[in-house]
Amino acid sequence: MSEAPRPSWTAEIEGRRLSVFDGLLPAPELVRLCDALDRSGYTRTEIARPDTADYRHWATEIAPASLGAMPLFAPSMAAVAAHDPAHRYRVYRSYVNVSHYGDMLFTHTDCLPDAHELTALWYVCERWDHEWGGETMFYDSANDARAAVSPKPGRLAIFDGAILHAGRPPSRICHIPRYTLALKLERVAV
Repeated sequence: MSEAPRPSWTAEIEGRRLSVFDGLLPAPELVRLCDALDRSGYTRTEIARPDTADYRHWATEIAPASLGAMPLFAPSMAAVAAHDPAHRYRVYRSYVNVSHYGDMLFTHTDCLPDAHELTALWYVCERWDHEWGGETMFYDSANDARAAVSPKPGRLAIFDGAILHAGRPPSRICHIPRYTLALKLERVAV
């Protein structure tokens, strides 16, 4: 990828950026990734916040050292650079969340307000109907919804990890899992 990717759209919530990218992952690679996630083992260990620990959701970890061999890694890092060209980042954690109708997912932040971390969130599916829901909602400090990202196939959302957000489970009419593959990134000194 020689040219920097351009976001499909952006938003700002209380000075914190959200960028949404489409078309970064070729369709055959997306299909292979979907197949791999369908065969992966998940544990019900992930929580949104300590006070919601009774409501765990399904996840599987991906070793950050193995990301370099994945086709989504180079486009992820190119999009991160386009989102914040003034800083460099490295992945310190990577995992996949899976949710189905009836799961409970809560609002949370991915880092402390002054941590200057990013989350790169891939929506991994071959198809998605807007009637299925499953959006990631972003909120301001008054808990008012300010942006929604639809889980379109191969979409990548990059955002400041301090933005309050929640993935919403699919609706009752959706019979496929909602996969999101998250890369958690921290700033590195240049």
